[in-house]
Amino acid sequence: MKFLEILTTIMGMAMSMGYFFQAYSIFKNRSSRNVSLISYLIFGFGTLTWTAYGFATMNWVVIFGFGLGVIGSWLTIFLYFFYRK
Repeated sequence: MKFLEILTTIMGMAMSMGYFFQAYSIFKNRSSRNVSLISYLIFGFGTLTWTAYGFATMNWVVIFGFGLGVIGSWLTIFLYFFYRK
């Protein structure tokens, strides 16, 4: 891999960690009161679409960069409904 591909993969995965921090916050507080469902639905479908594109083109930078985001964004959506009050 070239330097930019490595950097892009690392930064994509690092950015995807933000979803897990939100999911943890929902879990810890047992509430999804201040979470925007619309935003996370956009993130969820966006990361899923990009990951599917990565698999379709066998682009590992896109797969690794967005794959972690798929898990984190959909986990946040699941917890949103689980802890909705």
